[in-house]
Amino acid sequence: MKACVRILVLVFMAASWDGLAQKLKSGPQVLTFHSVADDTEQPYALYLPSNFQEDVAYPLVIMLHGAGSNHRLALRRVFGKSNGEGETDVEASRYFPEWDDVDYIVAAPFARGTAGYQGIVEQDVYAVLEDVKERFHIDSDRIYLTGLSMGGGGTLWLGLTRPDIWAAIAPVCPAPPTGTADLLGNALHLPVHFFHGDADPVVPIEGTRAMVEEMQRKGILVLSEEYEGVKHDSWVNAYAGGRIFEWFSQYKRNPFPETVSFTTHTLTHHRAYWVALNQLVPGSLASIEASIQSGQKISVDTKAVLEFTLHLKDHPAIDTDLPLNISIDGRGLRVLPDSELTFYKDGSAWRVGSLVQAGGIIKRPGQSGPVFAGFADRHIYVYGTADNPSAEELERRRLQAYEAANWSAYRGEFLGRVMFFPRILADKEVRTSDLASSNLILFGFKETNSIIRNMENQLPVHLDPADTDHGLLYIYPHNDRYVVVNSGLPWWGGSRPAGFTFVSEVHQKLPGFKDFKVYKGNPDEVLAEGFFDTRWQFADRERDELRNIEVITLK
Repeated sequence: MKACVRILVLVFMAASWDGLAQKLKSGPQVLTFHSVADDTEQPYALYLPSNFQEDVAYPLVIMLHGAGSNHRLALRRVFGKSNGEGETDVEASRYFPEWDDVDYIVAAPFARGTAGYQGIVEQDVYAVLEDVKERFHIDSDRIYLTGLSMGGGGTLWLGLTRPDIWAAIAPVCPAPPTGTADLLGNALHLPVHFFHGDADPVVPIEGTRAMVEEMQRKGILVLSEEYEGVKHDSWVNAYAGGRIFEWFSQYKRNPFPETVSFTTHTLTHHRAYWVALNQLVPGSLASIEASIQSGQKISVDTKAVLEFTLHLKDHPAIDTDLPLNISIDGRGLRVLPDSELTFYKDGSAWRVGSLVQAGGIIKRPGQSGPVFAGFADRHIYVYGTADNPSAEELERRRLQAYEAANWSAYRGEFLGRVMFFPRILADKEVRTSDLASSNLILFGFKETNSIIRNMENQLPVHLDPADTDHGLLYIYPHNDRYVVVNSGLPWWGGSRPAGFTFVSEVHQKLPGFKDFKVYKGNPDEVLAEGFFDTRWQFADRERDELRNIEVITLK
């Protein structure tokens, strides 16, 4: 009898467990995800609708905050809840006011504070997206992106570099990163709604007007609202009453458009919809337009592309069990049935297959440079001790690495700190697991840094350690990761780069560097710079330039 009672109790407990399990409350709140970039817990603000149901596939809005702001304020802003009369951002960040309910899930990344939306921060946004998708049932065809000021620029950058993720984007008074304007045609299947005040003194409206005009010329669905007499706070109008959700509700993503038009600067962003770029002419702005036509025909036009793949599985306009007729840059190929087809350029001809088959190291997605790629993922700053330096010299080297790694330097009350905390190690402290999991930012020479010394025969160029007037900076692959070598003078200093920059002087030039640079005095005084070729080698012209620099030794 007692055994029966125990069984009944266990059955009751099991049946009641779902009701007792902890669940997230509805409304606004803050969650975290684990960042593999620096092993920290990073916050993001989240909104769940009041009638949230676990078995319903919800639309999702990602909201990006502006400079000097944060995730909590961003969540308020997108629902039209600006600061109260006389209320500072600090005061407004402390609570969530009531607002009208919507049947959307909304996530606003903290995004390290004020750091733009490239590199580690770009990785954070997608980490938040994945974290939300793991926790909740999200409709993949109804994922939207918006943001204001710095976040408006981030909206354009993330939307245009990965247009197949989003159903629509809404940049508000956007301050975009350099190079964004080159990518406007990527929004061919991505509705865009701009909002901007015509009296904005921080981000002049002329930039938005130029982008709208260019998008219209390209046949993109683009809308623009201008607010007469409104300065930089155009988000008050843009998000009033949560109206942005109504605009988003009109659009769903088309994962299988019949035409894909995609442009990119690097293989960091290499894929859109069913087209992937595998090899580019280094340093060129590359583009591809692929169009499916009736009768198992595909037309492809390329510029500065050396290899690409068509991912045709599940595309409703293609029967992958039948042969295909493919025209590439005006030349026809008939190919056997397949759901994934790769083509590479052999001189002026296109052939079926891959350049990787030729062997050796080769530029590819995830390992193609430029220098900023080494800083855009998990990385460690490493100073040298191999030559047994004096205590004074050792401290100088340590402080140089500390300055490079100190993304969190305080920049005043408005900009605050970038909440990114990479590690700093001496060369002798680097472990095998670090080599496997992290990019390494290596300071010094093969004579002073044992990591550089161990890679000496693999690395392509070295600087004379006796020289004190020059600097050398370059990125190079190592196994499945990168090393960035900075010998001699540091990469920072000189003039401020053009465009909007949201990070400290030490880091603001990183997105503009090519694969390598040699300079004298400071990074603005360039003696040689450029991109490695597809096999990570110097082109003839760059090799000749480097040979004429006495303090440089080539492999």
